[in-house]
Amino acid sequence: MTTDAAIADRGHVLGDWRPDDAEFWNTRGRAVASRNLWISIPCLLLAFSVWLVWSVVVAKLPAIGFTYSTNELFWLAALPGLSGATLRIFYSFMVPIFGGRLWTTLSTASLLIPALGIGFAVQNPDTPYWQFMVLALLCGFGGGNFASSMANISFFFPRAKKGHALALNAGLGNAGVSVMQFVVPLVITAGVFGAIGGEPQATADGGQLWIQNAGFIWVPFLVITTLAAWFA
Repeated sequence: MTTDAAIADRGHVLGDWRPDDAEFWNTRGRAVASRNLWISIPCLLLAFSVWLVWSVVVAKLPAIGFTYSTNELFWLAALPGLSGATLRIFYSFMVPIFGGRLWTTLSTASLLIPALGIGFAVQNPDTPYWQFMVLALLCGFGGGNFASSMANISFFFPRAKKGHALALNAGLGNAGVSVMQFVVPLVITAGVFGAIGGEPQATADGGQLWIQNAGFIWVPFLVITTLAAWFA
C-alpha cells in the first residue's frame, strides 16, 4: 500500500497534511504554507487590479472618441462588479475540485484575457459596444478570484494561524485596488511599451493617451505569477 509520505513526494500533490500537528508544522508544514501564501498574495493583488481597472478605462472612453451615453457608460462600469460577485459563488467551490495549484494557475492566467482584450479594444475606434460589455464581464474574473484564493489559503494553516494568514492574503490582495489607482493614471500618459504597445489616442483637447496601457501593464506580471503558481 502506498503511504501518505510517498504520495506527498509525488510532484505537487500533498498526500500528508497535518497543519495542527505541531511537529509536522514546524518541520514541514510552515515552509509549504508560507510559500503558497506569498505566491497567492500577488496573484490576488493582480486580480483586484484587473477587476477594478475597468472603472478607469470607462471614464476615459469619451475622451478618446467613444460616444456612449451616460446610461451605456454606467452599465460598462457596473458589469465587472456584477460578474465578480456572481463568480465568487462558483469560485469558492473550485479549489476542492481542481486543486489549489491548478486553480490558482488557471484563475490567474484567465486575467490575461480581459487585460489583453482591453489593450486591443480601446485602440480601435470601431470596437462595438457589445465587445466592451464582454470585456467588462470578463474583468469580473478578478472579483471571483477572491473567493477561491481565500479558500485555498485557509487549507494550509492551522486553526491558530488561519486568521493571520487570511488577513495577509485579503489585506495585501485588496491593495491591488490602490496599486491600480496609482499605476494606471501614470502609464496611460506615456508609451510605456514603445512601438509594440500601439499608437496613442488623441483626446478632444489635443493631448494624447495610451489607454491600452491600462490593460497591457498587467500582462508581464500576470505571466510571472501564473508561472509561479504552477511551478512553485
